[in-house]
Amino acid sequence: MKISVITVTYNSAKTLRRTLESVKAQDHPDIEHIIVDGASTDGTVDLIKKSCALTRSDDSQTSYRWISEPDKGMYDAINKGIEMATGEVIGILNSDDCYSEETILSQVADAFSDDELEAIYGDIRFVQKHKGKTQRYYSAKHFHPGKFTWGYMPPHPSFYARKATYEKLGGYQTDYTIAADYELLIRFLFTNRIKTRYLPLLMVDMLPGGLSNQSWKSRWLLNKEIVRACHENGIQTNMLKLSLKYFKKVFEYVNR
Repeated sequence: MKISVITVTYNSAKTLRRTLESVKAQDHPDIEHIIVDGASTDGTVDLIKKSCALTRSDDSQTSYRWISEPDKGMYDAINKGIEMATGEVIGILNSDDCYSEETILSQVADAFSDDELEAIYGDIRFVQKHKGKTQRYYSAKHFHPGKFTWGYMPPHPSFYARKATYEKLGGYQTDYTIAADYELLIRFLFTNRIKTRYLPLLMVDMLPGGLSNQSWKSRWLLNKEIVRACHENGIQTNMLKLSLKYFKKVFEYVNR
């Protein structure tokens, strides 16, 4: 089974090498790594060219496809990657993230041996940039679609779906600034009730930060767009209800 991994970049030279090496280290024998760059100017494209020219240390085959051109934002770039993908299953690995171990994609492929399964998701963790210590563990173990109304979703970096499912239900809505991933997961898991499975597996290590956590303004915009995503998909919620999730997040943090 071919798995397509999409990485979106824009001036990501400081973090991208770790991501590229993480994909190369995977032991799954059929990986397509698609890098969609937004016309970077910091050396990212040179790094992509150099990395994609290298072969992995084992005998398995990894194919690379990449483009570098202006885009309309992160979600537009992801949609480009989905269109480019030739794998049966598609996942997204951000340009400052890496897999938690070398067998992640093999375990994803094993799960999709169930022909009726349309998507899977698992756990992720946020790690300190320099020390690599776990800062926050984000588990989807207790997720169910009813939690969308409270602002909870499965961790997006752990989400893998069949390309046929994207073709049937559509990609990311590019008129969202920060929460198109939330809208897509609602549309897939709640509105259309695709068949999913939770994998009790730590899949991705992420650096803290990200667009949705840059400031109180970005968090406000995130919640505003979550309300919109819920309403567009028939779920009732409001800003006050969503604000309660931040109390629960405190318990996801671990001692440093």
